[in-house]
Amino acid sequence: MKSDMFQTFDSPTSPEQGPPRLAALRALMASEGWDALLIPRADRFQGEYVAPRDDRLAWLTGFTGSAGFALVTADHALVFVDGRYRVQVRAQVAPEFTPMDWPAQTHVAWLAEAFPAGAVLAYDPWLHTMEEIGRLTRDLPSITFRPVANPIDRIWPDQPAPPSASIFAHPLEFAGESHADKRNRLGRELAAKGEAASLITLPDSVAWLFNIRGADIPRNPIAHAMALLRADGTAVLLTDPGKCAEVADHLGPDIAVRPESDLAQVLADTSGPVRIDPQSTPQAVADMLAAAGIPARHSMDPCRLPKACKNAGELSGMRDAHLRDAVAMCRFLAWFEGASTTGLSEIDLVTRLEGFRRDTNMLREISFDTIAGAGPNGALPHYRVTRETNRRLEDGALIVLDSGGQYPDGTTDITRTLVVGDAGAEEKRAFTLVLKGMIAISRARFPRGVAGSHLDALARYPLWLAGMDYDHGTGHGVGAYLCVHEGPQRLARGGDVALQPGMILSNEPGYYREGAFGIRIENLIAVQPAAPLPGGDSRDMLDFETLTWVPIDRHLIDPALLSQDERDWIDSYHATCRDKLGPLLPEDCGAWFAAATEKL
Repeated sequence: MKSDMFQTFDSPTSPEQGPPRLAALRALMASEGWDALLIPRADRFQGEYVAPRDDRLAWLTGFTGSAGFALVTADHALVFVDGRYRVQVRAQVAPEFTPMDWPAQTHVAWLAEAFPAGAVLAYDPWLHTMEEIGRLTRDLPSITFRPVANPIDRIWPDQPAPPSASIFAHPLEFAGESHADKRNRLGRELAAKGEAASLITLPDSVAWLFNIRGADIPRNPIAHAMALLRADGTAVLLTDPGKCAEVADHLGPDIAVRPESDLAQVLADTSGPVRIDPQSTPQAVADMLAAAGIPARHSMDPCRLPKACKNAGELSGMRDAHLRDAVAMCRFLAWFEGASTTGLSEIDLVTRLEGFRRDTNMLREISFDTIAGAGPNGALPHYRVTRETNRRLEDGALIVLDSGGQYPDGTTDITRTLVVGDAGAEEKRAFTLVLKGMIAISRARFPRGVAGSHLDALARYPLWLAGMDYDHGTGHGVGAYLCVHEGPQRLARGGDVALQPGMILSNEPGYYREGAFGIRIENLIAVQPAAPLPGGDSRDMLDFETLTWVPIDRHLIDPALLSQDERDWIDSYHATCRDKLGPLLPEDCGAWFAAATEKL
């Protein structure tokens, strides 16, 4: 199933729309007797990316980042964002909204100081997890929490319709395991723990479990769906039955398809205990179970770790997808090196790169809106170019180009920083420090039990020595023809899940100087058992397999800042690029490719 939904460049919101919408919301809050309202980015599936119908935070505030939330009272409208979006939020919201630097500034601290005992805080229980509501009610015992039907939906006159894309089967050759085997294996784990069933609310977990894919969320091949997996391996798929016409035979007799509206009845018909994951299950589901008297067990979604640890079929598909994607990237880079940049803009780069990916004839869709930030726009880590922000390329400017593709056998995500003409000494220094951190992660070797939080500092250390840093994690998990951002694995200060073989992560340190330039270098890497070393003991160690094979711009490297081991790594990386990609590239890339992969 190919999609025609490629990137567009219209601004999804504008600041002037926010104040009248905020006024309408406050009028509704006053009529209902609510003192405050929480508006998260999340939908009822708690995903990072949401369908247009569920993009309530952007509709109200104008802020379009992938993480954040708002707190609205009669006198304040606070928009909480982390370091990735501090510059972006100021450009996107009207003065009536106050950006808050989360987590340094928290809504809990603000409410505790500003709100009297008994004040009413309204929230939609479908849009907040059990863990979140439990934490809020514990930390704010004097505030009255009131679950309500979503108020934004009541004042959004032209709210888009729910997505209704067809669900299709994910081939066994790419899934690597049949859905019957997955269901039975996980069902036995539930039975061993005395659990009758598990309610799975994350759509990418549902997609992985049943070997299905969909198109309800832009850029992510998933369907809006939940599932009840029973200990005997049978299951209920909760989604619009009209989406499932193509997969009836694929699902088979052990999977019943029911509409989402039947969820309460499906739970009531289950004897329990039912496993639910407090980190991803909406509070509304916990309320349903309690109302039905069904005992709940709190534990991780049973699909999350198996989904994260890719099997041999999934890893093979990801390797193939990355080689295909690397050819498209190299064609783009060869074009960029030879093109006259006079008159070119960020939009030109985005459309040209997407064109090369389309030329593979395997692209289903891009894996996220391409980030092409030139000059000061590159200092916005999650910048998305629009017709209003589109910047012409200027001599000496750095360009952060972060992009990826969704292919039937895998998902890609790659960032390369480019330069128009010659870079300045300061830009080269910063680039090389970022590169040193990226190499450190690539070369890391570590014992089992080490988590992403333990490795994150390796990427930052060269920058820290120079008094520099970046305000995002070093790496996120990546799915296999699934979501480009996948948990629970990550390379970040909060990444507390032990890394295991088969997990795929991004390796993307960066540096951003507001108003001037940005830098990021990103490869995808897979955790694998490490080969024994001469003279070592028998300790069970892990390291990383590199999946991304695209030259790193040598124009930006200051070799004097690299150790010999780091220079050897770069030369070895480029030699492997030659071996893997040389036979696949068209002739018109030859001269550029030979120069791009020369030894330092």
